[in-house]
Amino acid sequence: MAAKTDEKTTDKKTKKGSGEHYDASSITVLEGLEPVRKRPGMYIGTTGPDGLHHLVTEIFDNSRDEAMGGFANDIEIALLPGHRVRVADNGRGIPVGVHKQTKLSALEMVMTMLHAGGKFGGEDSGYKVSGGLHGVGASVVNALSTYLKAIVHTDGGIYLQEYAIGKRKAAVKKIGSTKLHGTIVLFEPDPSIFKEGIVMDFKRIVNQMRQQAYLVRGLRITVIDAREQAATFGSDDELFYVRETGADLPSFSFYFENGLVSLIKFTNQLLKPANKNIFYVDKKVEGVESVEVALQYADDVSSRVLAFANNIYNPEGGTHVTGFKTALTRILNAYAKNNNLAKNGEDTFTGDDVLEGLTAVVSVKLREVQFEGQTKAKLGSTEAQGAVAQVFGDAFGAFLEENPDDARSIVNKVILAMKARKAAKAAKDSVLRKGALEGMTLPGKLADCQSSDPAESELFIVEGDSAGGTAKQGRDRRIQAILPLRGKILNIERARLDRMLSSEQIKNLVLAFGTAIGDTFDLARLRYHKIILATDADVDGAHIRTLILTLLYRYFRPLVDNGYVYIAQPPLYKVKRGKELLYFYSEEEKTKALGKNVEIEAAESAELETAKEELLVAAGAYAAARESQSPEELASEAELAERKGREAKVSIQRYKGLGEMNSDELWETTMDPSRRILKQVTIEDAQDADKVFDMLMGDDVPARKSFIQSNAKLATLDI
Repeated sequence: MAAKTDEKTTDKKTKKGSGEHYDASSITVLEGLEPVRKRPGMYIGTTGPDGLHHLVTEIFDNSRDEAMGGFANDIEIALLPGHRVRVADNGRGIPVGVHKQTKLSALEMVMTMLHAGGKFGGEDSGYKVSGGLHGVGASVVNALSTYLKAIVHTDGGIYLQEYAIGKRKAAVKKIGSTKLHGTIVLFEPDPSIFKEGIVMDFKRIVNQMRQQAYLVRGLRITVIDAREQAATFGSDDELFYVRETGADLPSFSFYFENGLVSLIKFTNQLLKPANKNIFYVDKKVEGVESVEVALQYADDVSSRVLAFANNIYNPEGGTHVTGFKTALTRILNAYAKNNNLAKNGEDTFTGDDVLEGLTAVVSVKLREVQFEGQTKAKLGSTEAQGAVAQVFGDAFGAFLEENPDDARSIVNKVILAMKARKAAKAAKDSVLRKGALEGMTLPGKLADCQSSDPAESELFIVEGDSAGGTAKQGRDRRIQAILPLRGKILNIERARLDRMLSSEQIKNLVLAFGTAIGDTFDLARLRYHKIILATDADVDGAHIRTLILTLLYRYFRPLVDNGYVYIAQPPLYKVKRGKELLYFYSEEEKTKALGKNVEIEAAESAELETAKEELLVAAGAYAAARESQSPEELASEAELAERKGREAKVSIQRYKGLGEMNSDELWETTMDPSRRILKQVTIEDAQDADKVFDMLMGDDVPARKSFIQSNAKLATLDI
């Protein structure tokens, strides 16, 4: 009995939150939009820049869905002062009537309730096709905004409702009359949620909207940056008040009649096409409202397949891309065999062969679309795979028969890719076999680290043996490995794998990484989780860094995607001020710390040192004649005092290469994890990055020349 009494006494004293007390009172119920603010990442992916811009996407998707249904043809996105964003469309306008079940205005339901919208009712709903199936877009944006205003033009009236952190300020009210129709949503993201900042990237939004304009033929999308304008352009209830003021603001307007064909032309503008005629098909099949595909091959070794489901970009692909690739491989193999362009049984194209040099856009529209996650990065709808394979396969087979010249060019391109694959496999096997026979011997110039844990290991790729020698002496041998490169590596932008692996420098990089390359690439075998490019701060160093980044982007993309690639930031200047030693990493940093006259002072210091030496030499000659006094004694006290007062206090050394530093300086400024500065290489927009690599490293000289001329004033020249 005593023992039981003790148990009861202990249970009564257990406190909530101790981890031992667990009953019905422990269950938390989040009401309304509280779940969104509690776990925003579940709804927008992240609270960083990607999540911030996803707010714009969610509101835009609602307007775009109106255009897809044929109810709107004009959308305006404006970035306004105070970190506010305004999205307006000329669609039907969100309904404002009272809902029978909730007794609330439909507008308030859409803005304040999760999973409330006109996209769930199938045939009887307001939409046949939409991107926002989850029905949480507007309400999530509302929940994550300090302020949101919705204005609706519908049924001859203008209606307004305002919100703060997802909660209404007042009921929906009519504020005027109108002959227009459409919806305006103005919101201000909550800085307490987006702690990395709430500054929208205008260029990023412009690029996204350009892409969307290609996908909806006949839709005009305008993006305006009015953040620097303090003036009011008009009343908020005007649909397109920013654009129609005629103010001289940074803006872009997109309108494409040819849709995906125009997108293919835009993507391939820097490349030489293999097939002159661009393939295009748009067809409806049972269960799928639309299967739309456009493609063109180009003289390139990379592939670009853009996937969309209900106009939502799917960077990770999905079932529609699987159906497309399967049909593409099957049709090209069949055409090559039927026209005796490939040897029976010997030459069969693989999926990688048919993708080389391909630019394609695959867009499907489904009534019941399923994405893997709220951010909609990958399509999961199973019916899309068969629909795309059927529609694209039939149409592409007919295209090849009707365009024999284009068909032959495409098949020859694929045959060349197949031969290169076989040659590359032989070269790759040779490299790997050599490594295996020699016990996976690492490159001779690699000074490896002692640690075998990739998570703490670092690989410094440095320019030249001189910098390599200094880095080897200054490094932390336990975790830091050094690989010096000899000169500039091969530009791989237009080189295939077999030619790449004939380059000793690239072969050394492949062996040092440990991941292998091509179809045998394995990220799990990566030997270092920090790959640091440490090149000189001059034009040649920048070129070498660009060549290495091109290699990593094209053949080791997962290293960049997972954040394993960094750029070292060695100092540009070593400044000695008295006994104080300072390092500066930019011209601006040096000027800010020392003042604008520091260069003049340093120059005066050099002149004074020369004058001092000349005076001492003269005094020395005089002393030799007199044989009675030292040079210092002969130099008058007045001259010495004047010289002492004029001596400059600062000496400056401009570093141009890592080899100019001694090992202690290199460790202290560039390699010491506690003090160094590293820039992580990321890819915010893969399509933009792809186009930049094409332009800077490809064969289109006029495009590269134009880019250099346009951006010449932004360059920092080391003259």
